[in-house]
Amino acid sequence: MMIYKLEIDGWKSNIRFSSAHILPEHEKCGVLHGHSYAIHANFYGEKDKTDLVIDFSNVKKSLREIADKLDHKVLISKKSKYVKIQDAEIIIEFLGKKYVFPKKDCMLLPLTNTTAENLADFILSEFIKKNSLSKNVKRIELGVDEGFGQGAWVEKIIG
Repeated sequence: MMIYKLEIDGWKSNIRFSSAHILPEHEKCGVLHGHSYAIHANFYGEKDKTDLVIDFSNVKKSLREIADKLDHKVLISKKSKYVKIQDAEIIIEFLGKKYVFPKKDCMLLPLTNTTAENLADFILSEFIKKNSLSKNVKRIELGVDEGFGQGAWVEKIIG
């Protein structure tokens, strides 16, 4: 059995988004700041009857749709103990600081913190929900860069 690796580089394929976030539990990142993110993916598997592991164009389209939802938003951890959602506002309070954002400018994510690791988990989960993967795809690695040369990767074994 031959296992093939297909790579998608988010910088080169323009699968990017720019967003702001706060990591309240980290001293340096506990201030509002932003990143230019890129999403990368590696797919491992066997070729199907059409000699493909997975269609590049479908993967890139799906990842761009996810990136577009995150683009130019303040990424907010819905599960954070520091976050309060009140009507049309989102409030983050910690260490004597208080940030208030209009809800429409934010993307509430089902995370405890908006680290690169958690964003990689979230994006991979969203990708898998949006796409029915054929049985020949055996493993997916997904990476999220917070700028060139700095990112986090997650891996999922499929079937």
